[in-house]
Parts: sequence; structure tokens; C-alpha cells
Amino acid sequence: MFAEFIDPAGNGGVGVAFTDRLGGVSEGALGRLNLGRSDLDEIDHLRTNMSRVRQAAGITPIVAVHQIHGTAVHLADDDGRDWSSDGWIGNGAPGVARLPVADAIVSTTPGLAVMIRVADCVPVILADPARRIVAGAHAGRVGLLEGVLPAAVAAMGDAGARRITAWIGPHICGDCYEVPAQMAADAAERIPECAAVTSWGSPAIDLGAGAEAQLEHLGVEVHRADPCTLTSTSLFSHRGDGPGAGRQIGLVWLAE
Repeated sequence: MFAEFIDPAGNGGVGVAFTDRLGGVSEGALGRLNLGRSDLDEIDHLRTNMSRVRQAAGITPIVAVHQIHGTAVHLADDDGRDWSSDGWIGNGAPGVARLPVADAIVSTTPGLAVMIRVADCVPVILADPARRIVAGAHAGRVGLLEGVLPAAVAAMGDAGARRITAWIGPHICGDCYEVPAQMAADAAERIPECAAVTSWGSPAIDLGAGAEAQLEHLGVEVHRADPCTLTSTSLFSHRGDGPGAGRQIGLVWLAE
């Protein structure tokens, strides 16, 4: 169920988790612990999957956003809706309120978990335990290059954060993320640490290295918990599973 789990009791009151694809009830390319793609999965499957995550992590309300590979930051404290039931499911679910459009979330609300969905993109979890501020960011190629991480760090700073720690979660690695040569060159020009070649020698982008370098430049302490989604059979991968791939999530919350 968890590719990585950090108990808040030993982490300054901040819980961190990255899920894998194990332990759920979804089927096919969505199997088994799918936590996204509400347009493809059975809603009851999604409810069961998240219920198991909530129970294992000891959390209830979870705030989510409709991610579009942008740089907008959603301030969860200003939202006002009830996230304790099905609000996290997504815009494909009938009868469920539409999610805010953003690619990062900032919260200072104890007990409210922040959720970021990914398949090959980079889930980045951020926290200032002393100031009681947490955030999550969805850093795919476009979002990373456009500045979603600086936007998230800036929003945390506006909320009072001073010493931020980040955890980079599972994503497709630089050895596997093959892209056209011009795309690779453009990424390396904007973030030099993104420069990479695949294990078979073709142009690539190293999203994790780029995210780490960008965060460290902003004064953020970075930890990496990021096995490759393409090569790990326990993780969803858009490239490996196809367009119907399920979604794993990154979670962060302040203990109550």
C-alpha cells in the first residue's frame, strides 16, 4: 500500500506517505490501489481503495485538486468545503463537486491531508513542521519547467514557512524518460540538472534531479524516496500501463 510512509510521531508532527498500486480492489490497468481516474474506475472501487489508505495512515479528510500541469496553488485553508467524504474523487465522478484547478496545495489545517496524484510525474511533498505548514505539488515535465515548485514554496512562505523540507516521491527516472532531442535540450537549458540520457543512449529528462536542484536552490532540504515508476511493478506508470493507467498519490498532513 505504501511505497514510503513516515509517521508524524517521529517527523515533527508531519505525516508523509507515497502509495503504490498494491492492496486495492480496482481491476485491469487500474489495479489494484487506483486513487484516480474516476472517469474509468468504478466509484465504489475508489471509495474502498481510499478507505484502506485512510485507515492505514490514520487520516480522514483529504483535499485534492484537478491537476492540469500548471503552476497554480490552491490554499486549502480558504476552501471551506467538507473533504471528509468523496470530495477528493475527482471531476469524472457523477454527483461529486468539481475540484479546484491547481497543481499544488498548501494547508495549515491539522488533520487535513493534502493529496497529489501521479503515474510518471513527480509528486513533491513539502513541510515546515515548526510553522505547521504543509504542501504538495504535481511536478510533471511542463509544471516543473514552468515553476510549480517555486510557486508552492512561495505560497508556503506567504503562509509563514521559513525552514522547508521536501520529499520527492516515485516517478519515471532519467534512465527511462526518453523524449525528443529538442525537448530534452529545452529542459536542460531551463534546468541544467534535468539533462540525461536513457540507459539505451537516447535523449532523456531527469525530472527528479531537476526538482531536487530547483528546491535546493530555493533553500529547501530535500529527501528522495523515488523508485522509478516505469521499472517498478508495484507502481502505476503512464508509459508502462498505457493511457488507462491508475494513479498513486503523495500525501502529507499535520497531526492533530
